[in-house]
Amino acid sequence: LQSIALEDYQKYFQAIPQQNQDAIFNRWGNAEDDPKFRNGRIMIAGIRLGLTFVGIQPARGFNVDAVANYHDPDLVPPHSYLAFYFWLRHEYEADAIAHIGKHGNLEWLPGKSVALSETCWPDLLLGPMPHLYPFIVNDPGEGAQAKRRTQAVILDHLMPPMARAETYGELLVLENYVDEFYQALGVDPRREDYLRKKILGLISEINLQVELHLDEEAEEQVLLNEVDAYLCELKEAQIRNGLHVYGKIVTGETLEETLVALMRLPRGEAANDQGILHALVDDLQLCAVNDELFNPLDFEASALWQGHQPECLKITSEQSWRTSADTRERLECYAQQLIANVLQKKQYPQQLPKTALLLKYTHDIVLKAVNQSAEDEIKNFVGALSGKFVPPGPSGAPTRGRLDVLPTGRNFYSIDNRAIPTRSAWDLGQQSAELLVQRYMQEHGDYPKQLGVSVWGTSTMRTGGDDIAQAFALMGVRPIWAEASNRVVDIEIISAMQMHRPRVDVTLRISGFFRDAFPNVAKLFDTAVKALANHDEPGNYNTIRQHIEADKQKLIEQGCDEIQAHQQSQWRVFGSKPGAYGAGLQGLIDERVWDNQADLAKAYVNWGGYVYAQDNFGGEAFQEFEKRLSQLDVVVQNQDNREHDILDSDDYYQFQGGMTNAIRVLKGEMPEVYHGDHSNPASPKIKTLKEELNKVIRSRVVNPKWITAMQQHGYKGAFEMAASVDYLFAYDATTGFIDDYQYEMVTDALLLDEKNKQFLKEHNIHAMKEMAERLLEAQQRGLWQSPNEYQQSITDVLLEIDESLEASQ
Repeated sequence: LQSIALEDYQKYFQAIPQQNQDAIFNRWGNAEDDPKFRNGRIMIAGIRLGLTFVGIQPARGFNVDAVANYHDPDLVPPHSYLAFYFWLRHEYEADAIAHIGKHGNLEWLPGKSVALSETCWPDLLLGPMPHLYPFIVNDPGEGAQAKRRTQAVILDHLMPPMARAETYGELLVLENYVDEFYQALGVDPRREDYLRKKILGLISEINLQVELHLDEEAEEQVLLNEVDAYLCELKEAQIRNGLHVYGKIVTGETLEETLVALMRLPRGEAANDQGILHALVDDLQLCAVNDELFNPLDFEASALWQGHQPECLKITSEQSWRTSADTRERLECYAQQLIANVLQKKQYPQQLPKTALLLKYTHDIVLKAVNQSAEDEIKNFVGALSGKFVPPGPSGAPTRGRLDVLPTGRNFYSIDNRAIPTRSAWDLGQQSAELLVQRYMQEHGDYPKQLGVSVWGTSTMRTGGDDIAQAFALMGVRPIWAEASNRVVDIEIISAMQMHRPRVDVTLRISGFFRDAFPNVAKLFDTAVKALANHDEPGNYNTIRQHIEADKQKLIEQGCDEIQAHQQSQWRVFGSKPGAYGAGLQGLIDERVWDNQADLAKAYVNWGGYVYAQDNFGGEAFQEFEKRLSQLDVVVQNQDNREHDILDSDDYYQFQGGMTNAIRVLKGEMPEVYHGDHSNPASPKIKTLKEELNKVIRSRVVNPKWITAMQQHGYKGAFEMAASVDYLFAYDATTGFIDDYQYEMVTDALLLDEKNKQFLKEHNIHAMKEMAERLLEAQQRGLWQSPNEYQQSITDVLLEIDESLEASQ
């Protein structure tokens, strides 16, 4: 522990503007009231390593009144927070500060979003200090926030190594049974009947039938086909295969799999821009049906493979080659073998000219850039500390085809906010919107009428505006771009005759960073709503106008004047209070200070009930936000890359889960909740949120491949496991989409497995305790409804943990 004397702290404190002093006193009282104040000094956590101080950034608040803290978007930091930065600047006299980890809380403190003044908390605390910030290259939004509000120089770094999830455990047994079954089909009736029973029994035992949405009376052949396709989807899912270590590159098979992931998606028309799987298909002339080349990224998984079977693909697997999914698997395995040959022996397959060209590009350009990343991440960090220039570079998700972001180690930039949505984002948005409408139609027999979308600034910067483009397409408006600059200058209404369907009334819940970075886009969306409110067309296609007119009439009947009613009825963009960020649920979930779903709904509305329209940008609109939520039928959240998933971040459950829960409470019924997979821009997919949760749990959270990879990272790997359990619990609290058997799977894999239990005990017993307590909380709150023997098993683990902690003290 370091410390700062109270009198020294008060000297620095008195030098800050009076309004900031008043805000601290009003919230936290005097410095002597701070729990970090001891024996006349304020304690600061950290250690000195030579001339370097390594400290832990203080919490933004402490639990004097946890409920009030987490409902307060203007929460100012306590005395111990100020003391930490005052000590660093004035007593330790640091020459530079580096914040490690994405992201801290300094850049999210109250104050202006740009051009901060002396009374804005980030600027007041950090002052004119050189500030370095290592940041993952695929997160331009939160990195831009650090640039805007804490003058940060970003030093971007690689994403985690990536891999195919593959099959494991009972899923692998099931896959083998299915392959054997189809080999015996029509040849050996007795073995066929035996295997059918084994397959159906195992499907039931591991609850796959639940995840396939098939009832008990589903035909056996339908069930077998669906299982076959689902196993393929799980096997080919992209998951993180560990964590990125700053300045270090993975080797061996981990590197090979990562390079396949980087080269999978086509990036353009040039030879070097082909995807590696597509290059192999071209060279091998793999045709599925009608002499059309097989598309390895868009195909029917369970379709029987009727094309030829090249020997080079046959030998990649001992499994039977029966379906299109088997073809895709062999292409993946062969691509990895070829990359391994290039890395180890520099051998290029001359009989595969397009693939050889792409492999040479992989070795000479991509691998070189990956290796350069490790060197540049360290070199530029050390150079920045010496006052040297850090070169700029673009940002984005490398596995989404953005190889231009390599090498990392650069000060990334984002995008021109006046060009949102881009032309390519508009193309994807249209596809995704139509797929969403089709999916809803198939399940409900009608068109979706009112829909809510969460829109984030970070993903908008990564994609160029996929989410906004999707919303525009659902509503039936298109952007107009200036020819010379490609900036969006206006919108135009698409005629109902062209759309062939009614317009969907879309409400946006934008993030605080989106509000700051893209105010023009929020106003453009408001322009589109106003244009449609005044757009008269035959028939009942313009549902947006109908809803606005109905809401306007109700407001007038309730005593609202006509002008105000006209404005309020058109509000469709809501977000956090100006200067505030988040959706309000994380604190309640983390601190366990909620009793029921109504508490979570109230927090979501309190944090998101500010309107962003041209006539009112940032005003309170809690009632209007509640009204909009109570009318929504559908909730959508899109994910644009596979370098993380929905159980990797609290933002997904806060925004998507928060909106879902609020609608359920306010409307009294559950909306349909969809997940848009935009990781392949050429082929977006629409799933239900439940389907995506099922996939993530099976493919990553309980996957031994991921667990083993996390075990290589000590305490941080254990933290990642506990975080996934936290987010899984929070999704259940807000949506109810986690089943008992899934809690059982997670408990067995992460908490009760002897090998992992020992790992957690040795490397991060506190994460282990958090995990056990969260699983017990799920039982106590009735989310895990029938824990049976698991309740005692988890209780026993907690007793073990407490004994270990007591012994260590």
